[in-house]
Amino acid sequence: MVDYQTFTKMTKYLSTLVLILFCILLNAQTNDKSFVVKKITANITPDGILDEPVWIEADKADKFWQYFPTDSVQSKKQSEIKMLYDDKNLYVGITIYTAGQDYSIQSLKRDFRAGNSDNITLLFDTFNDGNNAFLFGINPYGVRREGLVSGGGLNLNGFTISWDVKWRGDSKIYEDYYTSEMVIPLTAFKFKEGETKWRFNSYRFDTQSNENSTWTNIPQNQNIYGLTFMGDMIFEQPLGKFRTPLAVIPYINMGSQKDFELDEANTKLNVGGDAKIAIGNSMNLDVTVNPDFSQVEVDDQITNLTRFEVSLPEKRQFFIDNSDLFGSFGGGRDANPFFSRRIGIAKDTADNTIENKIIGGVRLSGKINKGLRLGFLNLQTAEDIEENIASNNNTMLALQQNVFGRSNIGMFFINRQTFKDYDFQDDEDRYNRVAGIDYNLISDNNIWNGKFYLHKSFAHDAGKANLSSGAFMQYNSRNWNFFEDLVYIGEDFRSDLGFIRRTDIFKTATMFERVFWPENSALQSHSFQFFPVLTWSPENDFLHTDYDLMGAWESKFNDQSEINVSYTHSYTYLFEDFDPTNLDDAIPLPGMLGYHYNFISLEYQSDSRKRFAYSIEPTLGSFFNGDRFSLGAEMFLRFQPKVFLSLAMNYDKISLPEPYSSTDIWLISPKIDVTFSKSIFWSTLVQYSNQRDNLGFNSRLQWRFAPLSDLFIVYNDNYFVNSFEPKYRSINLKLTYWLNI
Repeated sequence: MVDYQTFTKMTKYLSTLVLILFCILLNAQTNDKSFVVKKITANITPDGILDEPVWIEADKADKFWQYFPTDSVQSKKQSEIKMLYDDKNLYVGITIYTAGQDYSIQSLKRDFRAGNSDNITLLFDTFNDGNNAFLFGINPYGVRREGLVSGGGLNLNGFTISWDVKWRGDSKIYEDYYTSEMVIPLTAFKFKEGETKWRFNSYRFDTQSNENSTWTNIPQNQNIYGLTFMGDMIFEQPLGKFRTPLAVIPYINMGSQKDFELDEANTKLNVGGDAKIAIGNSMNLDVTVNPDFSQVEVDDQITNLTRFEVSLPEKRQFFIDNSDLFGSFGGGRDANPFFSRRIGIAKDTADNTIENKIIGGVRLSGKINKGLRLGFLNLQTAEDIEENIASNNNTMLALQQNVFGRSNIGMFFINRQTFKDYDFQDDEDRYNRVAGIDYNLISDNNIWNGKFYLHKSFAHDAGKANLSSGAFMQYNSRNWNFFEDLVYIGEDFRSDLGFIRRTDIFKTATMFERVFWPENSALQSHSFQFFPVLTWSPENDFLHTDYDLMGAWESKFNDQSEINVSYTHSYTYLFEDFDPTNLDDAIPLPGMLGYHYNFISLEYQSDSRKRFAYSIEPTLGSFFNGDRFSLGAEMFLRFQPKVFLSLAMNYDKISLPEPYSSTDIWLISPKIDVTFSKSIFWSTLVQYSNQRDNLGFNSRLQWRFAPLSDLFIVYNDNYFVNSFEPKYRSINLKLTYWLNI
């Protein structure tokens, strides 16, 4: 057990780090780029052709800067953005100058990936806080995307394009440029009534000139979608109060399924829907009744050679808006107290993960005032007596207050509770509660950022080691990067709605990186990294249970290809027997024993702008008391603009000495995406995994017959790998319609 003296020392160490960061002088980044957004009464048709006379008088954001391959000169091919507005809409007119018409795009499907194709993206920080922004993008073919940026855009955890909102736009291609027009309802944004300016930036990918550019100059050590470096868009008149229409999104789902293992089949008809209710200009209330997620893309399978669970991203639309307000507490890798994917899944009597029906719920999120955000979520899941699954109420309340510029303090309370007494449920499983406080540091120039948190869980007859705490500090400059991450999770800490990989750990992760930016070289940049991760068990007298000591060289070339090499020395102490091969009747590796092993990895990524692109990563070395060879590869082939083919493959050869098992693990995932038009899409994903003994087929046909209104036909088929006998099969026909009232 952790004695009081030891815990006090740990607390003082974390507190000292907090004090140091509070005392850091934050150097503000100033930027005087701005343009005026004029108010108009004229009509604009978003056909991509800037032929309305009112565009001539509009002010513009121009003089874009290169972000890649350098960040010190203006872009070779410039972009111009003009904006106008009236009482209902924001109008955007864009002119993009190019080297020709040989554009690269992935498909005609909405919410495309930006980094490997030609497009331009606009970022609107409507509360001028440098923390959250709305994202709208368009490509030369008029394909649109929208998304949200949170947490200042520090990393991809705060970037999502799963958010949907109604707006219009199109593009027109000319000989050496293309133009785009957007009409975005002001109700699509959240902002303070009477606001006179928004912070704004734009970034563009130009595959023909091999350059990425931004309106506001951004150093290359910062993310291109980061919210640190932005200019201002100044409205000619203050923005008023807008009545956002009530959005009602009903659905009807007809489905048929068969479980071949249980020899059970059924046909169902489900009806339900969502409602989106705006509260002022800054808050959203989402209501769901009998939600159905059958149309959501299936998860990508992952080969897992560890003893721990792997987290997968949330894809369900109901949980996306303001998701950072709920899911960014704690440490994302080890100690996340709220993980929305926990809601709607459960374990059956055979310990398999199955769907747990959501009866309904509400979700309130947004800004109370300029500095204070509120999030509240309450969902009720159904009981399944045959599978010993209880009905649970799942609640979270979160508050986040901005302090010291872009930093914030957040507090939350989570409650998972059953309201009935079930014979199959133990007392300790009737409820679980977690409360905590986080401090998130983001300096104005984004050189320093950090996180400090303290969480406590409550459950019936829980032990005293029920705390989770952590401290993270990062320094990010052009030539030097450093971070230190400390995590403590008590043995009795529990968050049923969170993602906690393991308890009873004190962990430290440190990263040192030196970055070089050579001139007149094929290399755009390269860096050397040292990355040690050390873990102890406080309840076992701070036994050193794990460490990974990694050194790496990473390089990026001017043609956008990459080569990375790493060497890792690992140590793992097994408390329990463990079989990494996951074979039936295999003899597991003995527990209460430590294992040392080493491996080296090489990764190459080709230029993703090309019609054919690929990446390959071989890994060779020892593994526990044996050897391992792994090979990961991805290939992409585009037949523009309608067909996109991809293939992902992972092979792991594990060779352990007798009497332990050896095996070959395969994961092969081909996928085809066909966009017949901007409104009809078909995709099929095949996933073969002998580790999971599953061959799965998922095929989805989508017809977007009206804005954000869809007809889906989704077919799923799963087989056992060895016998190729059917396991589970389903087909769903789902109709959704977005109705504004």
